[in-house]
Parts: sequence; C-alpha cells; structure tokens
Amino acid sequence: MHWLDWATLGAYFVVMLLIGVWSHRRVSDVSDYFTGGGRMPWWLTGISHHMSGYSAAVFVAYAAVAYNYGITVYVWAFLPLALGTGVGAFLFAPRWNRLQKRFKVASPLEYLKRRYNVPTQQALAWSGAALKVFDVAAKWASVAVLLKVFTGMSMTNGILLTGIITLLYCTVGGLWADALTEFGQFIIQGVAALSMMWVVLDRLGGISGLGTLWHRLPEGHTDPLVGPYTAGFLTAYVVVKLFEYNGGMWNLAQRYMATDSPRSARRSAGLSAALYLVWPAILLLPAVAAPVLMPHVADPQQTYALMAQSYLPMGLVGLTLAGMFSHTMAMASSDANAVSAVVTRDILPALFPSFRNASGERGLLAGRVFTVVFIAGSMIVAIEADHFGGVLGIIVGMVAAVMGPISIPMLLGLLPAFRRCGPRAALASWALGLGGYFFVKYGLDGASQTTVVVTPLVTSLLVYTVLGLIMPEPNAEADAVVAAVSGPGRRPRTEPGRRTAAGGGAGLTRGSAEGRSPFWGRGRCNGGYAGVRRPRTRSGAPPAARCPSRARSPRAGTVTARGPRCSKGG
Repeated sequence: MHWLDWATLGAYFVVMLLIGVWSHRRVSDVSDYFTGGGRMPWWLTGISHHMSGYSAAVFVAYAAVAYNYGITVYVWAFLPLALGTGVGAFLFAPRWNRLQKRFKVASPLEYLKRRYNVPTQQALAWSGAALKVFDVAAKWASVAVLLKVFTGMSMTNGILLTGIITLLYCTVGGLWADALTEFGQFIIQGVAALSMMWVVLDRLGGISGLGTLWHRLPEGHTDPLVGPYTAGFLTAYVVVKLFEYNGGMWNLAQRYMATDSPRSARRSAGLSAALYLVWPAILLLPAVAAPVLMPHVADPQQTYALMAQSYLPMGLVGLTLAGMFSHTMAMASSDANAVSAVVTRDILPALFPSFRNASGERGLLAGRVFTVVFIAGSMIVAIEADHFGGVLGIIVGMVAAVMGPISIPMLLGLLPAFRRCGPRAALASWALGLGGYFFVKYGLDGASQTTVVVTPLVTSLLVYTVLGLIMPEPNAEADAVVAAVSGPGRRPRTEPGRRTAAGGGAGLTRGSAEGRSPFWGRGRCNGGYAGVRRPRTRSGAPPAARCPSRARSPRAGTVTARGPRCSKGG
C-alpha cells in the first residue's frame, strides 16, 4: 500500500483507542461497563446493533459466495437478518429492556436462574461462551485474509494486530466504548463502501451499466436460491437468525438492555432491521459484479481486496481497509463484552459464592480480566481456523447450527406462551439439539449443509415445545419473570391452587445500584420487586404485608413472623 493508505489506517486505529480512553470516564460500575448504565440513545444502540451483527467475513467468505453464486448471498444471508430483527423489534427488544430496568441485570443470562434453575443457566452460559470463542475467531481470520492481500502481512500477525487493538479499547471503555467506536466505524465504513460502489459502477459504464449487469453475469447468478442454498436452508436460516439476532447473540441483547425505555429498544431494533435490508446490498454489489470485471480470480475470498487495490486511488485503499476492519472490531469487541458479562454475572457466582455479592469495583475488575482472556483465546483459535473448516465453515457450519439449541430456551423463556416450559424442557432441548448437531456433523457421511443447520434447530424447538405441553412445570417465580417483562401492569398467571408471593414478585428483588446481581440471593419471597404491581385491598390501598410469611401488627406497627423467616436477598 501507499504511505497515504498506511497513514489513513493508522489514524483509524488511533481514533478507536482515543474513544476507548474517553469512554473509560463514563464507566464506574458493572452496569455502566456491560449495559451502558441503561441510558444510551436509541439511534446509537440501533447502529451499534447493526455493526455488531456482521464482520469482515462479509468481504471474505460472503464475497466469495457472491463471486461464485451471485445474488443468492443477499437472499439467504442478509434478508433473514432484516426479517428476524424486524420481528424482534416487537417480540423481544422491549422485553430485554424491561428485564434490565426492572431487575437491574447486566447479563442476558442472569434471569435464567429464576426462570428455570441454576443448572440450566450454567449449561447455556458455558456452551454459549465456548461457541463465541469460535465465532469471533472466524472474524479475526477474515480480517487477517484482507491484511495479507493488502499488505502482505502474515495471517498470524494480522490476527494479533487486530485483536490487540480491539482488546485495548473495549477492555478500557466497556459497552460505551463499543457503541461509540461502532458509530465511528459506521461512518468510516459508509464512506469506503460508497466509494467502492461508485468506482464499480463507473467500470460498468455508469448507472445505466447496473441495468445491463444482470444480463452479463454467469448463468444462475441472478437466481435467488442456487447450489447448496436451497429453500429448506433459507427457511432454517431465517428461524436461526430470528433467535440469534434477538438475543441468542448476547451482545445484541445488550444493545436493547442499554436503551432508556422499551419504546427506545423497539426503535433501535427497527433501525437495525432497516440497515440490514439496505446496507448489505451496497457492500456486496462489487463482489456480485466481480465475475464481469475480474473473471479469473484464483481465490474468490480475495475478490473484494483485489478490486479495492485495482480500482481505488491512494488514500481510499487505506480507508476501505479501515472500513473492513470496522465490522470485525465492532462485532468482536461487543462479543467480548457480552461474554465477559456472562462470566462475571452468571458463571463466577455459581462457582464462587463470594462473587454473588461482589462490589462494583470487584465486578468491574473481573469483567475487564475476562474480556482479555476471551479475546486472547479467540485469537489462538483464529490462528488455527483452517482446522475448523475455515471462515465460512465456522460461521455457517458451526455457529448457525449450534445457535438454536443455545438460544431457544433463553428467548422463548421470555414469552407468555411458553411459561409452562420449565427447566426439564430447557435442558432437554439444549442437550438433544446439540446431540443432533454432532450426530449429523460427525456421525453421518455426506450430510448436506441444510441438514447440519436444520437438525439441531428443529430438534431443540420440538423438544422444548412438546415437553412444555405434555410435562408442564408451573412455577410462580417463572410466571412473575414472564409477567414483568411482558408489559406494564401484566399480572403473573398462576395454576389453580397455586399462589405467588405477595405483589407477584415470587422471590424477585430489586437490583442493586452498585451492580450486585438480584438473582443470587438466598430468600424465596420478597414481594417488593420493581416493575410488578402489588395486589391492592378493596379500599384501594396496598396490603400491609410485603411477604406472605410476615404481617404488620395493627396495634404496634411491628413486623411479626408467621412461618418460615424471609430473607431480603431475594
């Protein structure tokens, strides 16, 4: 590259680091670090959600699919993102926000202890964290391929360079650093992508050349579904992405939790869905047109990089490379923050009881340490990415296939229709779904890509739903959680003969302002829990007792115990 391109790329890295340092001043506890304190504007979280949703794999693996098969890559890879996020704007985004506002959680899995039980929470936390290591590793490998083409840098050095820069700013600044750098990356990547599109259109003969492009493409390149990308594959991919992009990818759930209200969360998801509908078409146009402009590319994964080097002037090459970096760094940093939240808030309290009431400073330190550990582990896996099927093999063959069993209990557990699905259904759907993946992936010879993606998804969904119907597990605490996140004033639904704790809280407590988890207390009833209406007497006043085992003496105004003593831990 020319020195001007190196200067542009260097300036990009410096700006990202400065944003991380500035964001450090906004972080005082784990709530700030993992959810931005719940005060981010909807447009910022919407752009952040979008930028966190895909990486440099767009310019490597997906560009190769566009070069080999044409527009089908937009149909099966990106339209499902727009559809899934659009549906989630009404179904899931407001619920994630209410979960954060009413329980002060900092991890998307924190509520699973009460919704199901600790074993279910731990199973999803451990398996999801392990999956994310491979997912982010594919992103590092993608950007290393680009660096190799542009600069001649080795794959290992490219992975280390990108990972270390990302590690520095996201470890220091937390979610605020992630969101602000993603906004800056969106602007940079937008300028680079529009420049690339303009140059390609000029090579095609101007705007009119876009109209004739479709007749000049190789046969089958204008078909929406072609080759291994069948209707069955598309259907499964839509369902997978519905779960993945509405919370199955924990970092995306964090974006909804970080907004200031459920309405803002819905608007954030709507903005992200609109961007998924439009922006990938702009990004992929050069790769789709590449068979006409560069018909003899030996390695299709290098298509986008080769076009940038051949067509763009000095300075814009570096800007384009920075734009490619931006997606990977955005996705990897947000994943690191989410996994660190799960480890700090869900895994460590289960392993070490002293972490259940960890102070803000101690939790913040643990979050930063595990951010470093996660990024370092993913870089090691990225260096060995070829052993796991390459970039596309990891993204589609592993992440998309395994996402269903991990995300189905977590997402469906928020919905009233599945309130009777308890820990038995959750654990069985998780275990059998993963078992189905390993069977078709490694036990069957010649299993198609569609089979690998569909089997674990369908297995998990059927097991979870059917067990909830034939072996329901009604639970007052689970009902209270579902009612709390489903809307203002919604009362928990209980089975005949069952009672919830006074106030419908069923053992849930207010979250701590300093970041302690409200879900790790010892008590089972503590009715004064934020966000759930307490029942009222005929006179309209709230009942005197905050807990079913306590009563207030009308004469002396003191609390007298009736039955087992209630703790305040919740």
